[in-house]
Amino acid sequence: MSQVFHHHLEKFIKIDEIEFTSILSFFKTIKVKKKEDLVLEGQICKTNFFVLNGCLRKYFINNKGIEQTTEFAIENWWITDNISYEQETPTAFYIQAVENSEILVIDKYSQEKLLKDFPKMERYFRFIYQRAYAASQIRMKYLYDFTKEEFYDHLCKNHPEFVQRVPQYLIASFLGFTPEYLSEIRNKKRS
Repeated sequence: MSQVFHHHLEKFIKIDEIEFTSILSFFKTIKVKKKEDLVLEGQICKTNFFVLNGCLRKYFINNKGIEQTTEFAIENWWITDNISYEQETPTAFYIQAVENSEILVIDKYSQEKLLKDFPKMERYFRFIYQRAYAASQIRMKYLYDFTKEEFYDHLCKNHPEFVQRVPQYLIASFLGFTPEYLSEIRNKKRS
C-alpha cells in the first residue's frame, strides 16, 4: 500500500527507493473503520492524514445541531484541521472515516523533522497546500455563484466518484442543504 504514496509523491518530486523508505519512516499506517472518529471537536488536531485507501470527511456541528461537511478526502488526498494542527489550538471540527480506510498519519513534530531532513518534501507540501487553497477558493466561488441545483450538477459532472461512493446525506451536507432537498433535485432530474 505504501507504493500508492510513493507514486503520489513522484507526481510532484523525484525520489529514489532509499529516500522513499526513509521518508515513509516518519509516518504511521493505520486502519480505521467506517464512522470511526479520528479527531473530535475540542481536541487539538495533532496529525495530518493521507488517504491510501478509503474516504474521510471533515465536518462541524452547526448551532442548529446539524452536521455540516466541509471537506472530503479520498485516495491520494490529505486532510487535517490546519489551524488546530499548526497553532496547537482546539479544533472546531471532527474528522471521521466515511468508509473503512487505510491512512498514513504524521504528527507535527515528525513532519517538521521530515522537512528538515528532506528539503524536497518542503516543495511537495507547498504544491499540496497550493492545490488545497485553490480548491477552497473555487468551492467558495461555487457557493456564491451557483444555485443549489447547479452546485449539485457540477459535483455530479466533475466528481462522479463522490456521488457514487459517498452517502447522499453526506453529499447534501457538503453542498449545504438537506437530504430531502437533494432527493427533490434527484427526482426532478429523473422525470
